[in-house]
Amino acid sequence: MDRRDFLKKATATTVVTSMASKLSHAAGAPVPHRTLGRTSEKVSIVGLGGHHIGRKPDEQEGIRIVRTALDNGVNFLDNCWDYNDGVSEVRMGKALRDGYRQKAFLMTKIDGQTKKAATDQLNESLRRLQTDHIDLLQFHEVIRDTDPARIFAAGGSMEALLDAKKQGKIRYIGFTGHKSPDIHYKMLETAFAHGFTFDAVQMPLNVMDAQFNSFEKKVLPVLVKHGIGVLGMKPMGDGIILQSKTASPTECLHYAMNLPTSVVITGCESVEILQQALDAARSFKPMSSQEVAGLLAKTSSASTKGEFEKYKTTNTFDGTVHNPQWLG
Repeated sequence: MDRRDFLKKATATTVVTSMASKLSHAAGAPVPHRTLGRTSEKVSIVGLGGHHIGRKPDEQEGIRIVRTALDNGVNFLDNCWDYNDGVSEVRMGKALRDGYRQKAFLMTKIDGQTKKAATDQLNESLRRLQTDHIDLLQFHEVIRDTDPARIFAAGGSMEALLDAKKQGKIRYIGFTGHKSPDIHYKMLETAFAHGFTFDAVQMPLNVMDAQFNSFEKKVLPVLVKHGIGVLGMKPMGDGIILQSKTASPTECLHYAMNLPTSVVITGCESVEILQQALDAARSFKPMSSQEVAGLLAKTSSASTKGEFEKYKTTNTFDGTVHNPQWLG
């Protein structure tokens, strides 16, 4: 090799190495973490939704999404006993083998509102997820005005969760819902009346919610006041908000991250969509009041009737309405 060829090769190698270094640095940029309410737990600013990993027939893709998320610093994993007839939990359980369970803050949900139904569902979730404990277990779909009283009644599902916590099967307790901030408020008040404060609460927080029957306006201040971990979900309304053509995926994620959320949970049906969430988490910077106002102005006209928040205005997203037997 003559000197000219050597220099060409050396220069090319330097360029490739430099590019690889930059890409590696970008890919390895840390995902920010926040404290989960009044607990000392550190959770990633973005969390991986469990429903989407069970939607497609390719099990290996679902496992790959979970492990890629954990390898890139996303430690908050969302799931539910009823997602895709249990497929989502089964796939996540397989993904958590080989040491991955230690990287995860694992959350799942149960539908049962009686002590027996809740106990049975929790035990099934533990089996599917291949773990001896759930970090955060939540009452799922608190969407009826009667749900709070039933959950806290004698023989209700709260008894099951308190027993499970004593047994070490769960560490923290929360609840979720997507229908009405008034029902969330009633659930919180019912808990306070029983001398109980939830560790975390999950609800839709997005650019549309801010302007229609808003969880952000009615529930978020209560959670912050009591040090309850805020789990934002549906930042893009399961993709429906994007159909309004008023906000990009990154804008949607950044808006929810800009709120006092502990974590923003987003569904990822592919590694490519997961990468979008990782990029949004790594690039997030607190938004100015002008930036927030500008984004809300862009989405205002599409927000007024809940057209893009069908989980509030229809029963399309209400699994326990279509399957009341899950409640027990």
